[in-house]
Amino acid sequence: MMGSETHFSFDQPPPPPKEELETLALSDPLSAVDPPSSDGSDPLLHPPSPSSSSSFPDPPSYADVIFTPFNGTTTASPTAASSPTSPATSPTSPYLRISVSDPQKEQQEAAATSLVPGGSTYVTYLITTETRDPGRFAVRRRFRDFITLADRLAESYRGHFIPPRPDKSVVESQVMQKQEFVEQRRFALEKYLSRLAAHPVVGRSDELAVFLKAQGRLPLARSIDVASRVLDGAARLPSQLFGEGPTAAVGPEEVGQPAKGGRDLLRMFRELRQSVANDWGGGRPPVVEEDREFLERKEKVQDLEQQLSTASQQAEALVKAQQDIGETMGELGLAFFKLGKFETEEAVYDSQRIRASDFKRLATAAVRASRSYRELNAQSVKHLDTLHEYLGMMLAVHSAFSDRSSALLTVQTLMSDLSSLHTRAERLEAASTKIFGGDRSRTRKVEELKETIRITEDAKLCAIREYERIKENNRSELERLDRERRDDFLGMLKGFIINQIGYADKAASVWAQVVEETSKYARERN
Repeated sequence: MMGSETHFSFDQPPPPPKEELETLALSDPLSAVDPPSSDGSDPLLHPPSPSSSSSFPDPPSYADVIFTPFNGTTTASPTAASSPTSPATSPTSPYLRISVSDPQKEQQEAAATSLVPGGSTYVTYLITTETRDPGRFAVRRRFRDFITLADRLAESYRGHFIPPRPDKSVVESQVMQKQEFVEQRRFALEKYLSRLAAHPVVGRSDELAVFLKAQGRLPLARSIDVASRVLDGAARLPSQLFGEGPTAAVGPEEVGQPAKGGRDLLRMFRELRQSVANDWGGGRPPVVEEDREFLERKEKVQDLEQQLSTASQQAEALVKAQQDIGETMGELGLAFFKLGKFETEEAVYDSQRIRASDFKRLATAAVRASRSYRELNAQSVKHLDTLHEYLGMMLAVHSAFSDRSSALLTVQTLMSDLSSLHTRAERLEAASTKIFGGDRSRTRKVEELKETIRITEDAKLCAIREYERIKENNRSELERLDRERRDDFLGMLKGFIINQIGYADKAASVWAQVVEETSKYARERN
C-alpha cells in the first residue's frame, strides 16, 4: 500500500516506542529532575526500582496504558489483556457483551489413516456471552467452528451485508511468534462476534445463538461440509447425464442456494453455460437487472470503496509519522539528558552548570512531548479505525451483490431450460402424431418431459422469489449502510479533531513552560 514503509493494521495499536523510552517518567514535574547519581551509574540506562524515591519511575507498558481522550470517553488499548469483555456495539442487540479469551492448545486424536503420529493440535477459545434476558453462557470454540458459523450465515442470509470473518492465515501463523499470533486471532475473533451481534438481522439469528450458547462440539451441517457437497454432486451426475425422467431437473428446494455450492454439478455447468451466453452469445438474456436505482447505488458503493482505500492509506501514513515523531522526540530527550549529565560532571564554571540545568529542562520537555505523541497516536488509531472497518465491510457488500447476481443467473438459466424443454416437447408431440396409432416410446418421453417442465416451473417460481428476497435484503442493507455511515463518520471526525486539538494544546503548554524557564536567553539577545 505504501511501498516499503511500515504499515499498521487499525485492528492493532501502533508498536510501542523503543525500549529506552520506557525508562523515563514522562509526566514528572520539571523541577523534580535529579542530578546524576553519586556512584557514577547512568540513571537513563539503569533506572531505579519502582520503590525508589527517584523521579524516574517506569511508566506503565504501552499495552496497559489507559488513555483519556479529550472528547470525554476512556478507551483502553485494544490488545490489552486486562480488558475482559467487548461490548456489543448495538443497543438493539440481544447480547450485552461477548468476549473471547483463554486460548488453550488441545490435542486432536489421530485418525486411523493419519500420517501424523499422536494427532495434531489446535487452539480453542473461551467465548463468554452476557445476554439481556439476563443470562450468561460460556462455550469453547476452535477456529474451524467460526468458519462453519460464517458459512451457515452466508447460506441463510443471502443479500445481507454480513461482517466478514477473520482469514485463516497459515503463513502468518508460521512467520509470527505463536503467542503473538494467537493473541491477534483472539482479538480479531472477539471483534468479529461483536460485529455479528450488532447486525440487526444476523444478531438475532438462531445460527449465532447456537454458536454462542450450545455446549459441546458445534455440529457441522451436511450442507456446509464441502466434501459432502462435492460427493453428492458427483453421485448425482451420472443419473442426470444419462438417466431418463425428471432426475436432471433442478428441484425447487435447491434454487435457494448458489450452484457453486457443489451439490448439483450439472446445475453448475448449466449456469456456467448461461453466464457465457450472457457475456458472449450476442443475445439478450431471458431476464436482466432492470433496477436502475440499484445499479446507480452499486456504482456509488464502488466509488466509496476507492475513496476509503485512499483515505485508509493516508491514515496509515499519519499513524506512522506520529509514531516516528514521538520516538524521535524521545530519543532527543535522552540525548539532551546525557549531554546535561556530561556538562554537570565536567563543569568548571557556574555557566556550565546553568547550561546543564537548561539541557535537563529541554530534555524533560522533549520526553513529555514524546509521551503526548504516543497517547495521541493511540487515539488516532481508535478514531481512524472507522475507515478500516468500512473498507473491510466492502467485502460483505460485494458478497451480498454477488448473491443477487447468482440468484439472477439461476432465474435466467431456468427460463432458458424451460424454453428448451417446451421446444423438445412440441417436437416430440408433432413427431408422434405423424405415426399411425401413435408412438408409445415417444408418448412416454413426452410425459416425462412434461413432468420435468412442471418441476422446472416450480423451481423457476422459487428462484424468482429468492431473487426478490435478495433484492429486498440489498435495498434495506444499503439504506442501513447510508444511515450508519453518516453517524459513524461524524463520530470519527468529532473524536479525531477534538483529540488533535487537545494534544496540540498539551504539547504547546509543555514548550511554553520551557520558554518561560529559559526566557533569559531571549533577554540576553535583546
